[in-house]
Amino acid sequence: MSQSFKCNIGDRDLIIETGKFAQQADSSVTVRYGDTVVLVTACISDEIKEKADFVRLTVDYEERHYAVGKIPGSFMRREGRPGEQATLAARLCDRSIRPLFLKSLPNDIQVVITVLSTDQENDPDVLGVIGASAVLTISSIPFYGPIAATRVGYIDGKMVLNPLLPQMNDSALDLVVSSSRDNIVMVEAGCKELSPEIYLEAMKIAHEENQKIIKLQDELKQAVGKPKREIEGFVINAELLAAANSEYGNKIKEAMGCGNRPARQVILDQVKVDAKAKFKETYPEFEIDNAIEEISKKTCRNQILQTNKHVDGRAITQIRPLSAEVGLLPRTHGTGLFSRGQTQVLAITTLGSLQQGQTVDDLGLEGTRRFMHHYNFPPFSTGEVKRMGTTGRREIGHGALAHKALIPVIPDEQKFSYAIRLVSEVLSSNGSTSMGSVCASTLSLMDAGVPIKAPVVGIAMGLVTDKEDPSKYVILTDIEGIEDFYGDMDYKVAGTVNGITAIQLDIKLRGVSQEMLGKATMEAREAHVVILEVLRKAIPEVRPNLSKYAPRMYRITIDPSKIGALIGPGGKNIKSIIEDTKATIEVSNDGTVVIGSPSEESAQAAIRRVEGLTQEVEVGAVYTGKVTRIQNFGAFVEVLPGKEGLVHISELADHHVGKVEDVVKIGDEIMVKVTEIDRLGRINLSRKAVFADQSKSSAEPPTEHERSRPMPPRYPGGGHARPGAPRGHRDEPHPHKPE
Repeated sequence: MSQSFKCNIGDRDLIIETGKFAQQADSSVTVRYGDTVVLVTACISDEIKEKADFVRLTVDYEERHYAVGKIPGSFMRREGRPGEQATLAARLCDRSIRPLFLKSLPNDIQVVITVLSTDQENDPDVLGVIGASAVLTISSIPFYGPIAATRVGYIDGKMVLNPLLPQMNDSALDLVVSSSRDNIVMVEAGCKELSPEIYLEAMKIAHEENQKIIKLQDELKQAVGKPKREIEGFVINAELLAAANSEYGNKIKEAMGCGNRPARQVILDQVKVDAKAKFKETYPEFEIDNAIEEISKKTCRNQILQTNKHVDGRAITQIRPLSAEVGLLPRTHGTGLFSRGQTQVLAITTLGSLQQGQTVDDLGLEGTRRFMHHYNFPPFSTGEVKRMGTTGRREIGHGALAHKALIPVIPDEQKFSYAIRLVSEVLSSNGSTSMGSVCASTLSLMDAGVPIKAPVVGIAMGLVTDKEDPSKYVILTDIEGIEDFYGDMDYKVAGTVNGITAIQLDIKLRGVSQEMLGKATMEAREAHVVILEVLRKAIPEVRPNLSKYAPRMYRITIDPSKIGALIGPGGKNIKSIIEDTKATIEVSNDGTVVIGSPSEESAQAAIRRVEGLTQEVEVGAVYTGKVTRIQNFGAFVEVLPGKEGLVHISELADHHVGKVEDVVKIGDEIMVKVTEIDRLGRINLSRKAVFADQSKSSAEPPTEHERSRPMPPRYPGGGHARPGAPRGHRDEPHPHKPE
């Protein structure tokens, strides 16, 4: 028998229903908000796995194209592996619920979120988090919930709870907060250079709204909740722990005092080898490994709490040594190398035509993406030997976070008509490669000549709490790998000098206070100032010119009514231009034409062809045209592509002409004035009138090749359209008219 529970969030009903679908799962619910519906199930295996120091949790997020009334675009016409947005939604849920399980459960747990319906107004990702908490709360699986999640936007200076997806285009904030009754569990935010105060206020509002959803889950649990299974988590043998600490505690403490990660790891690895040799007759190997890990963790945390310093001896707000370089690779369009301690990232920028943007085939509103950031994390970056396969969830997540941090400063298509692909190659990893990618990407974009609004940098903040007295804690600026691994929090904050652009919070505790996050946010902003100064020394401002190997893109406008003339029957005209000039041409319905080519010459040739096909010959205008035919009564001159007129023999010169060939021959370029366009559309031209006009103005004789004059770029790399200019005109004087 199905039961339904609801509350009102953001002026819409949030409805959780159970007992209708997926009866054989341990538990299942549907969550509905507007016309968006997700099915969430939870199952736990009966098989007891080998005990280990992690939660055996898998969260799968399944998008179904039928949910939005679409047939998949793949060859097989069915869904394949999860796309990027599905992977990010799965990570959003995983990061929210993972801290709330008994550590080291020996059973596999799987949460599956299936999007059944979406109205493209209410994002299903947040509903997935709510559904996962609800399904685990009523299941037999031990879970320290419930939690809830709320999205907050900031539109026209006001906070908006769960804004509709179309509204997000106008929002300066996209914040998702997952929280328990008392604390924050997970944060994911994208901001348009927002102040910390506004962000922290939005987080507070989200936490307060989450309490309504938690109360709803309490009602659900009271009505249909199952008794929880009695499952024993992994506990390290106390005698082994004491013996190992007595034997190797000092050696581990020595390792923790080593500021060099590889040297530290050599000591810890040798300790494990020695411990296994000593205790292998009495204890299983995995228990010995976990005992050494537990001692290492406790030693690391105690050292930080007692000294109020980083493991490597730095002050808690001190950043590791920084370095930045640009222009390292000869043929790429832009490169940036950023190092922070032993974390090193190389970012490469590639520019292309807008046609090379990414096609997005998911359930959202985004159809194409012209700015892309991809992140690679090869095994050599940590000195390991591993199989290199397809991009994993972690790589997708880190790449998306850097993308979120950078997107607010990317110039819009009108200002910079390029597709932009950034690739961050992690060359060495010892803490926060995602924030290193942000810094390296900024360097690369500036080196490539992309006119970003402001440089973006990022830093990772850490937290170590006293397990016996949670009121005692240390917040760390610029955590390295071991502090992330043994610490309680990884809080990444990216931004410009003007404000925050992205935030991501992951924790290992069951929650952190808003006070802690507020302090960490402010200290991160102080670190941004230090990093920005290092980037400015490497490259003070965006390069004024693009690489000579980058394509040139030009934007012109034509009368929308002339689009048909440009394209031609069956695309004949535009195909001809592309084939002849080897340029790319993109035409928008508003009359915007973007022309691109690696060759300046071919781009200009394409521009002339486009303008010729879309302009009308004007009476009184002067053109430089080519003689195409000669008759005994005059010469035919092509003044625009496909448009020619007649210069009668009497109009060829300012003196008597006995024979046309005495003055011009086929192929000559001459300046002519349009004197008449008759009712049949025939164009009458005069060269004599040009001479007369020149005589009146006492101007120097014009050159016959004015048409080939180069056009100065409006911004680095191209673009000639002047905002508000008449369609078909550019910033410089028209090449077919006198200056």
